[in-house]
Amino acid sequence: QVQLVESGGGLVQAGGSLRLSCSASLRTFSTYALGWIRQAPGKERELVASIGSSGRTYYLDSMMGRFTISRDNAKNALYLQMNSLKPEDTAVYYCVAGSPAHPGIRPLYWGQGTQVTVSS
Repeated sequence: QVQLVESGGGLVQAGGSLRLSCSASLRTFSTYALGWIRQAPGKERELVASIGSSGRTYYLDSMMGRFTISRDNAKNALYLQMNSLKPEDTAVYYCVAGSPAHPGIRPLYWGQGTQVTVSS
């Protein structure tokens, strides 16, 4: 059974930082494209960032320079370093694994989500 488990969410003031982590029970973890998708209240889900099996990254324009996605295949782990957080970054953040798409990723598996709240 595939499991993606996120951690690292929480409450932070605007301008602060958080690091999200995702641990995955995928047998061939290194072959998957991985990503972070978020959903804010009353809004549609949006892809924040993705990273392919080769390490190639994609970011939503508004995340460029603030967020960094990375993966550690030896640990079956995915990370999202979020800096200069804004209140509009408040959302539930989901870890996803899937196949590459243009842009980003076509999710096959989802985590349960972790709440990120940025106060002004």
